[in-house]
Amino acid sequence: MKLWQKNIDSLAAVHQFTVGNDRLLDEHLAQYDVLGSLAHIQMLQSVGLLTLQEFTLLQTALKSIYNDVTNGKFTISNDVEDVHSQIEYLLTEQLGDVGKKIHSARSRNDQVLVDLKMFYRAAIEKLVSDTQSLFQLLIKLSNQHQHHLLPGYTHLQLAMPSSFGLWFGAYAESFVDDMIALQAAYTVVNKNPLGSAAGYGSSFPINRTLTTQLLGFDDLHYNVVYAQMSRGKTERVLASAMANIAATLSKMCMDVCLFVNQQFNFISFPEQLTTGSSIMPHKKNPDVFELVRAHCNNIQALPQQVTLLTNNLPSGYQRDMQLLKMHIMPAFDQLQQCLQMMHLMLQHIEVTPNLLENEQYQYLFSVEAVNKLVLQGMPFRDAYKQIGTEIEQGAFSYSPVVHHTHEGSIGNLCNEQITAAMQQIVHKFNFDKVKIALQQLIS
Repeated sequence: MKLWQKNIDSLAAVHQFTVGNDRLLDEHLAQYDVLGSLAHIQMLQSVGLLTLQEFTLLQTALKSIYNDVTNGKFTISNDVEDVHSQIEYLLTEQLGDVGKKIHSARSRNDQVLVDLKMFYRAAIEKLVSDTQSLFQLLIKLSNQHQHHLLPGYTHLQLAMPSSFGLWFGAYAESFVDDMIALQAAYTVVNKNPLGSAAGYGSSFPINRTLTTQLLGFDDLHYNVVYAQMSRGKTERVLASAMANIAATLSKMCMDVCLFVNQQFNFISFPEQLTTGSSIMPHKKNPDVFELVRAHCNNIQALPQQVTLLTNNLPSGYQRDMQLLKMHIMPAFDQLQQCLQMMHLMLQHIEVTPNLLENEQYQYLFSVEAVNKLVLQGMPFRDAYKQIGTEIEQGAFSYSPVVHHTHEGSIGNLCNEQITAAMQQIVHKFNFDKVKIALQQLIS
């Protein structure tokens, strides 16, 4: 069954090529397609396109399908093209002509769009939850290891003293900026395209504001042409936000892979969280971090993939857009799994104490020595030259004690402020508004 089918069957090869694996992906959209239909029929009844009796029949049937979806009993038949066709087929099979009325004043184009928008909203909520959990763990580790010193590097050369508190906290604050970008993406996502039909609106007197409210959207895509143009653009914005989170994870994984190396020996993990070698019995490989890094590097390529799929398309719907789902939808699962695995691993990280007492790190304290002379009244450039000469002559002496007090330094991590910033941006998502609206639809 195809919603667009007339009297001529497509050649089987054309059908298979155009449908692809859409049915598998569409199963993830089923609950949102039902919710969109529940809002749509309520609007149709309010403007007189459905009688109250027809609305009640359709609403009852749709809620039954929704329960089947949530209980894992919903499938898309092999001879049915997509989730929209399957649901309309079930309604028509049960209700006859009443079931056929559900498609009035909409197109499969705006059905797909509204399904994807709701799927993206739910997927973003999961990402926010997992990012928050990892953020909170990083803040906890930062506070716990505030005074455990760690070598700081520039150009991968010894630079200045850092601390594990700074290192954990840096990635925590990075997630704050990532969350700002994700919240901006959520704002773009959380607009209702329903009622734009095939991209040129409808001659029916529909009420798009009503469906916007019923589905918990913050606003609607007003211009019906742009509603369709938003497909592709929405995914680019989303992909960029996801790539930011992935970049933070990937960079931290690279640090971990260096730090766990025996020649660094800054950190370690329990043996059961690492892997071994088939011929080298001493190996404890950080495979989890290497795979997270690889997955996250793939996700960082996502904005370019989306751009290349959509950047030379004219306005209006093009079938190219169907391929967006196969890139974006699995990426959410991959990124969520990476966040969860990072949380699992970092819960068990072991930090090596007293690292900087080793003389190999003595030159980390050269700037501390320069600043000490400056505090005694010597001009900075003269102090720099004096300490440089002592280093060249092998006469440099140092103290492995640091006293940094300014905001964001070893002694003043500002983790409370970073936590407050995260809480502020998470609050802006206002997921409860969506939950309340959708719960009212299915209750």
